[in-house]
Amino acid sequence: MNRSTGKPGLRIMQLLSAWQSILTGSTPMMSIEVTRECPLSCPGCYAYGENHLGGTATLRSLADYRGDELVNKIVRLVRQHRPLHVSLVGGEPLVRHRELSRLLPILSEMKVHTMVVTSAVVPIPREWMSIPRVRVTVSVDGLPEHHDVRRKPATYERILQNMAGCQVNIHWTITGPMMARPLYREEYLAFWNAQPEVVRIWASLYSPQKNERTAEMLTRSERQVVAEELERLQPRYPKLLMNRGIARAIQEPPATPRECMFARMSTNYSADLRTRVKPCIFGGVPDCSQCGCAISSGLHWLRTVRAARLVKISTLAPASVFLQPAGAVK
Repeated sequence: MNRSTGKPGLRIMQLLSAWQSILTGSTPMMSIEVTRECPLSCPGCYAYGENHLGGTATLRSLADYRGDELVNKIVRLVRQHRPLHVSLVGGEPLVRHRELSRLLPILSEMKVHTMVVTSAVVPIPREWMSIPRVRVTVSVDGLPEHHDVRRKPATYERILQNMAGCQVNIHWTITGPMMARPLYREEYLAFWNAQPEVVRIWASLYSPQKNERTAEMLTRSERQVVAEELERLQPRYPKLLMNRGIARAIQEPPATPRECMFARMSTNYSADLRTRVKPCIFGGVPDCSQCGCAISSGLHWLRTVRAARLVKISTLAPASVFLQPAGAVK
């Protein structure tokens, strides 16, 4: 982990080099639902949705693994796909913290960047902080008035205790109720930007499924307000990962999974390590017109950026991703 600059571990040029690896059959990004277990019951959690895995199974219905079997199976998957970056998600991955403490050094030795996404409901092992190419992201959805209700028992008090002495990213999913108070978003950023353990803050907007009608969703005008507000606030809260290009991508996300760089560049497995999560990490039938995924927004912006001021990323290897039929990238 780069402690001096706090910059993301996977550099843009490494991502660009992934286009050649796609042509040879590897996958630049991978997401693995490490376990079906989670002590939380968050409203709107896509992982436990009835259609997350296409309606034929649910995350809770799958078999999952422990001990050497889990570690060995994940290593085999990574060797098979040869990704640059692996996200270990859940369920709650820290339910398997003993296995991850064995797995993360192996992935690091393989030169794979790994991100563990957790609620921090249990203590984050401090020894992970010294493993190269490993970082931890903690999900904190709003101020305590919302987060502590949505994500109990992973309350603010517990998160602060469990991440003490670590360096983490914060991931924030903005939902409809967080739009009621004008200063809400700035209060959130002020609090987490001031925490010494925090390296980066990522902001996503709640991303619904098609035909969903829930209070978690934002209106189109609220999406525009959030995008403009976060861009304006970024200089004041420099740990926030935001710029004008990402803000525009939030307002106009990719229209379909085929147009989404993240969906096309990531292979996603559920807890049995066989079932694929498609067409993206959300599974089911996502409403792409209302996608607010931070990674998707960032990559959608990069698609139009001129790499080294010479060539657009989307033209570096058009046959590899953008011109292949949906589902062709394995």
